[in-house]
Amino acid sequence: MAPLQVGVAFAVVAALSFGVTTPIIEAMGRDVGPLMTAALLYAGACLAAVLLRFRARARAGEGLVRANVPRLVLIALLGAALAPALLAWGLQRAGATTGSLLLNFEAAFTVLLARAIYRETLGRRVVLAVALMVLAGALLAVDGVRGALGALGGTGARASAGAGALAVVGATLAWALDNTLTRPLSDRDPVSVVGAKAALGATLTATLALVRHEPAPPAGGALALLACGATGYGLSLFFYLMAQHRIGAARTGSVFALAPFVGAAIAWLVGNRSAGWPTAVAAGLFGLGVFLHLTERHRHRHLHPATEHDHLHRHDDGHHDHVHVPPVVGEHAHPHRHEALEHEHEHAPDLHHRHDHG
Repeated sequence: MAPLQVGVAFAVVAALSFGVTTPIIEAMGRDVGPLMTAALLYAGACLAAVLLRFRARARAGEGLVRANVPRLVLIALLGAALAPALLAWGLQRAGATTGSLLLNFEAAFTVLLARAIYRETLGRRVVLAVALMVLAGALLAVDGVRGALGALGGTGARASAGAGALAVVGATLAWALDNTLTRPLSDRDPVSVVGAKAALGATLTATLALVRHEPAPPAGGALALLACGATGYGLSLFFYLMAQHRIGAARTGSVFALAPFVGAAIAWLVGNRSAGWPTAVAAGLFGLGVFLHLTERHRHRHLHPATEHDHLHRHDDGHHDHVHVPPVVGEHAHPHRHEALEHEHEHAPDLHHRHDHG
């Protein structure tokens, strides 16, 4: 597969892993405090990081260093504490379908922030894909809110649903900031990043939940939330980082817009029939957006300056021609040096291709 296709595939897996958990969190988090829900989710993510480390004992890039600590703390505050707490609070008031659909705002926020902060280059094909997926997200959000408000009778219930919807949108903005701040860490060992973020987030939210005396779920609910955290917040973040490493923050965020549709589809299958024709149209737009990402081609002559770094790489990508004795096949990580090189080939905005396009 081409580098862009590999990155898109990782982003799709991340979206699926996250999307399936939203209806479960809404069901299992009833009568549970939002901070306690967030603590259990990221405790599960921490467990996933431990299992990933046990399975892949070789590191997949340079480990975290002291200079990464401030960024990690900020990422944990935004993405592992504030965002999941807002999501849990909002889902209890807006419902699983509406909450899932409103998560589409995360993709739009991520693309805009990546463009503004990192100046990531987006070709016409990607711009069209992002526009289609943002339009699909808007259709889904409108359809979800319409269905939720239509099912509510009193003014108080409508106000509560509206507050829940705003909380979910706030969660998407916090996660978009998290995604953007995480991009420089995508070249580090992803298991270390997942483990550090999850441990910080779980510790912070559990402490606040205990201070506020938030109710905890029964054993079955706690196990379900831990499982959701392991898959939707641990494994999903792992694959998200692998995608960011290959295709950058904007493209990863755009493809990740599939996640809300997955959550809404599952909510529909288990009995929530509030979705209407806009959801069907949005499904087609999502499919077209992913197709445009998968078929993107980016090629021009570019210059690589001499550098020395440590990250996950292969020896068949045209950039890593150093010799191993004995030979190494497949992806691996170790410190290595690149000499200056100018060439032309198809590439993605990965670690070696974050050059300026004028």
